[in-house]
Amino acid sequence: MFRPQIKVLDCTVRDGGLINKWQFSNDFVSKVFNALSVAGIDYMEIGYKSSEKYFCRVEHGAWKFCTEDDIKRVIGDKKGDMKLSAMADIGRIDACDIYPKSESVLDMIRVACYAHETDKAVSLAHLCQDKGYEVTINLMAVSKVIERDLDEALNDLAKSSVPVIYLVDSFGAMYSEQIHFLAKKYFEAMPGKELGIHTHNNQQLAFANTIEAIIAGINRIDATIYGMGRGAGNCPLELLMSFLRNPKFDIRPILEVIQELFIPLKAEVEWGYHIPYMITGILNEHPRSGMKAMAAKEMPDLRKLYEDLRDGTPLD
Repeated sequence: MFRPQIKVLDCTVRDGGLINKWQFSNDFVSKVFNALSVAGIDYMEIGYKSSEKYFCRVEHGAWKFCTEDDIKRVIGDKKGDMKLSAMADIGRIDACDIYPKSESVLDMIRVACYAHETDKAVSLAHLCQDKGYEVTINLMAVSKVIERDLDEALNDLAKSSVPVIYLVDSFGAMYSEQIHFLAKKYFEAMPGKELGIHTHNNQQLAFANTIEAIIAGINRIDATIYGMGRGAGNCPLELLMSFLRNPKFDIRPILEVIQELFIPLKAEVEWGYHIPYMITGILNEHPRSGMKAMAAKEMPDLRKLYEDLRDGTPLD
């Protein structure tokens, strides 16, 4: 599936950090950066841009904040052709925490928001554009948004100068039909915009739904090494690279870093397909209850978990 317009963004450190509160060592992030760079990946999302006014460094690792010193410490002078990105969540970052592009090693800021926050996301994205960055807006949890509200959000995004909008399956709840339906809706509502896709693997469909998004014409693709990500994880980068057949990609550095870092890490920090995550996915619910069950290291009563979530029973 070779299409030269496709750009791949790896968000292993950013999304994977949701599992361990971004407590990655400098050596880990440096090796991931080097592997992605040599492999020919277009963008690496190295973490979140968050304000230390809202989060504490004692609890959260450096990649929750992505200061210039944090980033320079792991990449050194090896920037190369791969671009660096960070994600900014609405309400968790102040404008003063985003330096002008001329003072930063970051190339792109991706603004994440829910449908009701679209106006705030556009404002922040425009601010980042004015500071010299590439920008996108990632519209999260759209599987939970009623169509009227989604249409209103897309209308607001269409009027913005933000060039790239991401379709995000936050809960791993979507099937191929929904990917195609929403891709068509997004393209029609926002002519001239480029679309991206970000999937989760609760139903083991992250890779399959990413393929469907590519077939539907989406050219900005998210993936993570070994599928590492919140809860059930994301579309595995190594599968995506093999599917795309782009001669600029070299899968070998990714396989090496999986063997050196990610297979040992998975024995310590759990992610990937598990029944609690499947349950939240099929019920189109946030994976927090599944993550709580997995963190307890003792499998809950799966039938009760399913019935409680299905019936809307508050969980302890």
